[in-house]
Amino acid sequence: MPELRPGYTPLRWDPIWSPGERVRVREYTCDCQPTFYELCQAGGLRFIRRTRRKGAEILIDECAHSRHVKTMIVWAKLLSGQVG
Repeated sequence: MPELRPGYTPLRWDPIWSPGERVRVREYTCDCQPTFYELCQAGGLRFIRRTRRKGAEILIDECAHSRHVKTMIVWAKLLSGQVG
């Protein structure tokens, strides 16, 4: 995961919407880091899921579920360090 650039835009992260919902992971960053990301799809919408490891605790949250194009723009910006 690249470092955040100066002046980056923060993303709004919320707790998982529906933990029982069937989710397909389309792309992901390396889970070898304490924080990693997954580009997910569920119910015709896409979203980004963030997983953070803090000691023995694992925190999982998501950004807003949205249409494919909008989420792909955010995903590209996340990978380039423009949002976080």
